[in-house]
Amino acid sequence: MKTGYTHITIILDRTGSMSPIRDDTIGGFNTFLREQKAQAGEATLTLVQFDSQDPYEVLQDFRPIADVPELTAATYQPRASTPLLDALGRGINDLAAKIANLAEPERPEHIIYVILTDGRENASREFKKAQIVQMIHEAQEKNGWHFTFLSADLDAIKDAAAYGIDRASMLHFAKSGLGIGSAYRSASRGVSDLRSGKAKDLSYTDEDRQAQEELRKKGGKGE
Repeated sequence: MKTGYTHITIILDRTGSMSPIRDDTIGGFNTFLREQKAQAGEATLTLVQFDSQDPYEVLQDFRPIADVPELTAATYQPRASTPLLDALGRGINDLAAKIANLAEPERPEHIIYVILTDGRENASREFKKAQIVQMIHEAQEKNGWHFTFLSADLDAIKDAAAYGIDRASMLHFAKSGLGIGSAYRSASRGVSDLRSGKAKDLSYTDEDRQAQEELRKKGGKGE
């Protein structure tokens, strides 16, 4: 493997229910991107957005992170429903194939798979839950991938736990501009800690969770 090299795949919900937080989703991703560009070390990024009209739209494909453009209102337009399992399955298969095609000395030291959604699976046609459970288990246990799941829906968080994602690596965020902005900052901090060697896994702190709980109590509006 190539020490100091990290690959990040982001599976981003682009369904209609994300419309109320569209601008903040764009802003949160762009903040995450800028912070990761500033982080020491080599990194590549794959960005996929999904909805039932296009369950797997690849915007960036294993691109050097310095070259990744920011999201805009033109490139992120929420619509339709939620084929989450199909997006996850295709993303895992795509990433596994690309890594397999790299020579061993060129493979990333860290592989991070970020899932961000505001709701539950309701439209997949290709993949079933049992397949995703097996795929995530193999990616984590055999290949050492780091999965993180961020959702505004508590039932979706429970689903992610059933898929085999570690609860420490999941964050339930308030469905608001402040909520998703805070979630992206928490994710960026976790990714940075993993890339720098400060952490051995990608997990969220009590402070991350408490901040989201306070936003939910306030209806996401903050002070």
